[in-house]
Amino acid sequence: MKIILIRHGESEANVAGLINDDPLRPVNLTQRGRAQAEAASNELRAMRFTHAYASEFPRALQTAKILLRHHACPLQIDARINERKTGMDGLPVKAFHDLVFPDPLRIKPEHGESFLEQMERLRGFMDEIAARYPEGLVLAVSHENPILAAQALTADDPEQIVLGKIANCAGVELEWQC
Repeated sequence: MKIILIRHGESEANVAGLINDDPLRPVNLTQRGRAQAEAASNELRAMRFTHAYASEFPRALQTAKILLRHHACPLQIDARINERKTGMDGLPVKAFHDLVFPDPLRIKPEHGESFLEQMERLRGFMDEIAARYPEGLVLAVSHENPILAAQALTADDPEQIVLGKIANCAGVELEWQC
């Protein structure tokens, strides 16, 4: 299976520099985020997605709906590609980065998950959709941390990936076999 993982467009939380790891708290795309998704939609227009997924977060769903304007495949929601669980919803992103800086793979907030735990969550998602659609071309709209976790699953050294950055509406393409 080939999967294209795309980060959502710029959100209100991105602009404010705040964590949003609670999908029930509505954080929407900004005008710039919608424009980013429109531009990405045009870039992805020629792709022939067989299946599409988005996280439960409004910003990911909004992005996915824009990206899929030129595609006939239905959109499915899957919590396994949700934002990394930090338990720090509403706090500055800097507070999270400062907390995990000493060991970004293993340190986890009191009510959150480590990067390694997040990788295992993503492995379950990737294995399941690869088993379902071994010849599929899958679009998944998610968040920076889960995309990095999926990317780390294919790397020899996850420490090289964990501190990476993915711009809004940018993504990675991965081949995955279960």
